[in-house]
Amino acid sequence: MDAIVCGIDPGLGTTGYAVLRSDGQRHEVLDAGACRGDDKLSLAMRLESLERDISSIFEEHNLEAVAVEELYSHYKHPRTAILMGHARGVILMAAARRGVKVYDYAATKVKRFMTGNGHASKEQVQQAVKATLGLDAAPEPFDVADAMAIAVCCASDICRNNATPMAV
Repeated sequence: MDAIVCGIDPGLGTTGYAVLRSDGQRHEVLDAGACRGDDKLSLAMRLESLERDISSIFEEHNLEAVAVEELYSHYKHPRTAILMGHARGVILMAAARRGVKVYDYAATKVKRFMTGNGHASKEQVQQAVKATLGLDAAPEPFDVADAMAIAVCCASDICRNNATPMAV
């Protein structure tokens, strides 16, 4: 069974995304890139811009699922979690408007799935994504590599019937 999954690494400054077609073993990249926010705009305008960008990606592809990195916070950077939460909320709303199932993935689970190490570096994830997807070069920026890793993890779970969508 093939699944078309969009993996998203949410951020207010840069949101990485990757759309894959997968049977759980073989993965084909259909689209990937980064949505970049203009830090000169107000928060509301940046979120509106992100929603427009994400919605156009969702509209372009017949998605079975959207996989989004879980919100996490670090005591040294609480503002980062708050801003990521705003971006994540916009992404969840865009998926809900289209009736697309949303799956939540912890960064440590994705890293463990891709590299065998839940605390792998960004570079290790990039190299694992390159190898897994048979890419000529490691995807950049890191946000795109992370989105690809999230999509691979989710597609593999869906194809093994091992995925549970987020409760609404």
